[in-house]
Amino acid sequence: MLAEISISPLDKGAYGLSRYVAGTIRIIQESGLDYEMHAMGTLIEGPSDKVFDVIRRCHENMRAQSDRVVTSIKIDDRKGVEGSIRRKVQSVEEKLRLGAEA
Repeated sequence: MLAEISISPLDKGAYGLSRYVAGTIRIIQESGLDYEMHAMGTLIEGPSDKVFDVIRRCHENMRAQSDRVVTSIKIDDRKGVEGSIRRKVQSVEEKLRLGAEA
């Protein structure tokens, strides 16, 4: 399963949210799951039960620090597929290189 999450505290202002994001990333790191952080969220890859557990723990951690939290989740769940975080990006980059050579 590949999941993209974004967890935001709504009562902490518009700036200085990196310490909250760091707490979320720490939970993901400690899970041992493959992940990739980007500017608008984080991709997590692994078995669905583990991914959902990590998402729940991340949300609960943020909720413990904030009176209002918004958690967005997008899931790509495909049987028998692993390594999607890098494979999907590599596929597009390959097409770009082929297009540049034509």
